[in-house]
Amino acid sequence: MINGHGDDIHHYTHPITSNFSSNVYCGIDHQELFQRLGSKISCLCNYPEPAPVTLETAFADFFQVTGESVCVTNGATEAIYLIAQAFRGRKSAVWAPTFSEYADACRLHHHKISYFYTYDSLPTDAEVVWLCNPNNPTGEVRTLSKLKDWISCNPHKLFVIDQSYEAFTLHPLYSVCEAAALPNVLLIHSLTKHFAIPGLRIGYLTGHPEILRDIRVQRMPWSVNALAIEAGFYALEQHLSLPFDLVSYLNEKEKFVNAWKQTRMVDVWDSDTHFFLLRLRQGKAAALKDFLVREYGILIRDASNFRGLDESFFRLATQTPRENKMLIQAFMHWLQQ
Repeated sequence: MINGHGDDIHHYTHPITSNFSSNVYCGIDHQELFQRLGSKISCLCNYPEPAPVTLETAFADFFQVTGESVCVTNGATEAIYLIAQAFRGRKSAVWAPTFSEYADACRLHHHKISYFYTYDSLPTDAEVVWLCNPNNPTGEVRTLSKLKDWISCNPHKLFVIDQSYEAFTLHPLYSVCEAAALPNVLLIHSLTKHFAIPGLRIGYLTGHPEILRDIRVQRMPWSVNALAIEAGFYALEQHLSLPFDLVSYLNEKEKFVNAWKQTRMVDVWDSDTHFFLLRLRQGKAAALKDFLVREYGILIRDASNFRGLDESFFRLATQTPRENKMLIQAFMHWLQQ
């Protein structure tokens, strides 16, 4: 779904001053990273490693796993497509509603796709199971103990767990070491979300070496560019720590959610992370989105194209207190039209 994602700023000539549409916190100070990349700009004059083995080894050392347990990719999206390619023609089950690229990648590589909505409804014939945890767009985190029990009861299915938003929740998730020891679990990770650098495209896969061996051979040479590799080393030097206080950020999310509930014009889904799903009690999300861009330069995510959701749904990623307050005020203005 090339044109079906959030953060579609490129579609608008009107300047966007507040972006709630992608699950990225826009309040991060990037100056240190910019200086680091600026000091390495001459790397653009040379090819990077055909496969980013040096960075993979550094990640493996950080997580205390073997280098064969890490596969660095051009963002989490490349990881998704590499998995679908490696298991071409299989039967895939996608836990919906969720990120569209899982199904899109599976279609491209001729998987037979089914959808399910609860643990108990997982198709018995599924060979590859796709889920996002924390889930996009709902923000829900599946309880780790229950998830582990579920996976252990299905040892012949491969579970692809997208943990792109793992840094934005306080709930426990699968660790890299756990995944590396399991023959049927793959974890997807994203530095794009972690450090708010979606334009740079850097992510990685972790899992059992035998699974990753089949995936790594699908990766094109030089798929990860030199500046992205430098950003990966920078992230490790920062110990993959968020460049802001997560507890304070999640507290701000709760204040933001409560402000939405007080409008009495939306239903808000419980979320375990910084973004959350809403449903308008009247009107369409597309109309609200267009109004906010036109009148306020605010961009939200129309969530109507997520499977299982309709035209009343939209998603927000919490921003600064000032921006959050402005969005609520703009929403009230829209209601008064």
